[in-house]
Amino acid sequence: MRRPWWDPRAAGLLLGYAADRWWGDPRRFHPVAGFGTTASVLEERLYADSRPRGVAHTALLVGAAAGVGIVLEKATAPHPVMRTAVTALATWTVLGGRSLEREATAVRERLAEGDLAGARGRLTSLVGRDTSVLDASQVARAVVESVAENTSDAVVAPLVWGAVAGVPGLLVHRAVNTLDAMVGHRNARYLRFGWASARLDDLLNLPGARLCGVLAALVSLGRAGAALRSWSRDARAHPSPNAGVVESSFAGALGIRLGGTNRYGTRIEHRPTMGEGRSAEPSDIPRATALARRVGLGAVLVAAGAAAAAAVARRTGGR
Repeated sequence: MRRPWWDPRAAGLLLGYAADRWWGDPRRFHPVAGFGTTASVLEERLYADSRPRGVAHTALLVGAAAGVGIVLEKATAPHPVMRTAVTALATWTVLGGRSLEREATAVRERLAEGDLAGARGRLTSLVGRDTSVLDASQVARAVVESVAENTSDAVVAPLVWGAVAGVPGLLVHRAVNTLDAMVGHRNARYLRFGWASARLDDLLNLPGARLCGVLAALVSLGRAGAALRSWSRDARAHPSPNAGVVESSFAGALGIRLGGTNRYGTRIEHRPTMGEGRSAEPSDIPRATALARRVGLGAVLVAAGAAAAAAVARRTGGR
């Protein structure tokens, strides 16, 4: 069979990214919502306050996602157009950049209207911390931190795994990321049961976070040095091996200070300071989303380029 002039994986990543930027997440019948429902049902049957049960829960669900991805890749392998379409659909499904921007903008609009209570309420869709006592500056800080972390987790990292492993990589990353959001919490119920999901999420996001940090510096409009210095100086103090990288690089790129005290119910965390300069302000939210857009565009170009280069290398190696 004659090979197409394009690489289906690279083309699918580009088309899926464009679909996410244009439409955002599907409004109805989102596959990730179905996965979450399945995960909840399985949790009811498997739950116990133990790591082995959590490992089983994670293995079954992530294994199923990998299996679906492998079947789709094999079924569409002889049909380049179909494989491109399936990769694009999977990419659109797992990316969350446009929806992240919409939520951040909605919080900013409420702050601009002087509706602090409304901004606090809308912020709960972005962060897990207690938002009820935050002032406008603290709300802005929470939004910028969420934009930074989720740009890595919901845009850059899935594109990396899509370039490396195609549809299986896209689906596995989103499955792990969803499980971490559901059970990867440091509380009495999930400290042991959610351990496997949380650690696997950290592992899969390692390369994406570093690429996100590099891209944030490269597209920071003259603040590359500040972004890299902030990363080098501040990231390791953060409790997350990945969030520290992206929050510190975004802080340096934007010229603001992130980090501080966060309240999660009865639990209080004192996060290290990321970056230098003034505290975050509501006007920094659109600057953060603009930076995130540039990072996302850079990530899809890197991912598509890497996928295309790998395809060329396979062809020439085959000869």
